[in-house]
Amino acid sequence: QIPMEEKRGWYFTMATLFIRLDGIFLELGREEQKRLPAFNRTLALLRQVLKSSDPQHRALAWCYLGMLLERKHTFSTTPMGVHDCGYSGTDPLDCFGKAIEIAKDQPPILNRLAKIFHFLGKQDMAIGTCNMALDNLRDPELNWQAYCTRAKVHITAYLHDLERVKMGLGGMPDRNHLACAKADLEEVVKVCPGLKTYLDIGQVKYYMGVDAMRELLAVDEAALNQALVFLAKAGERELGATLLELQLLRGKCLRIKGEEANAAACFKRVVELDDAGCSHPEGFGCLLEALLAQWSQAQLSDGELGREVDAWLRRAQGKYPAARLRQELQRVWRGHTGEVLGLARALVSQGRPALVRLLFETMERDGEVARAPRGRRAFSV
Repeated sequence: QIPMEEKRGWYFTMATLFIRLDGIFLELGREEQKRLPAFNRTLALLRQVLKSSDPQHRALAWCYLGMLLERKHTFSTTPMGVHDCGYSGTDPLDCFGKAIEIAKDQPPILNRLAKIFHFLGKQDMAIGTCNMALDNLRDPELNWQAYCTRAKVHITAYLHDLERVKMGLGGMPDRNHLACAKADLEEVVKVCPGLKTYLDIGQVKYYMGVDAMRELLAVDEAALNQALVFLAKAGERELGATLLELQLLRGKCLRIKGEEANAAACFKRVVELDDAGCSHPEGFGCLLEALLAQWSQAQLSDGELGREVDAWLRRAQGKYPAARLRQELQRVWRGHTGEVLGLARALVSQGRPALVRLLFETMERDGEVARAPRGRRAFSV
């Protein structure tokens, strides 16, 4: 005879897997009829887990139930499992509240809940849950998860606001988010440093060192140097050298410091680490900008520039979707018109028309008139 509590543990694991599977189906846009059986079964499993004597299972089950009840609006009609399990009038926020109530004196469970709230985009709830965990256990050596999650929420909030202002949808991001994240991560770095912590604090220091709107403009060189130090420590950790985020941040720091050759080496590593089909070709765009900067400063000859761009373009074409690659080239074209025209001339003279063709396509789509800025090395085609 299998003990009931052990069965509930299995139910919890099964429900977790079904929720992840439903998230994948939702992201892929699968038909709701294919999602319904697993969705209804997950509700039934969570109903059993709520009877568990394990507070972690109960708290997380209430949290997962809230997630599912929020997803019921992704169906054309309410799934029958909601009515069958008696959750017809249940509010998702009530579920999240019950989860927090169960875990209010247990920091490990609160930390799990905070991560879920952060994942769901409920940043205020995540911050509040982290604060509850820290009220119970302030020691960063024993409760580093709360500090790290709270710092991640602040970083996410800053980056979200930064993207909005770049699109003209809001005001300047609040740099207090960076100060709060820095304070939390410094507490953790003192007692239990790790790869993720070094990477996060390196990211915070980078954004503290650059202008919000013009990332190529340094406002705090000391912060940039500290970012490089933390990124170097992250690179020394196991698997650190394989993280493309680390190489991208390091390259950006070096580019701002005027070390284009070192920055280009980092961006090349980013392109190498990107998986085929990756939809974020930012590393390739940064590499192209670094190569153009070297050429404009006469650090690369026309022939060297042509060979480098041709080789890395071919690699990028094999990794990134054509539409995303075109968008990244458009971004580079807008910011470096004169250098791009010179690059086109160099490639044509060397019999490498592939990039030129792509450049002309972006010009046609943009409809912008190219004009090389004065005082800079440039050619007309």
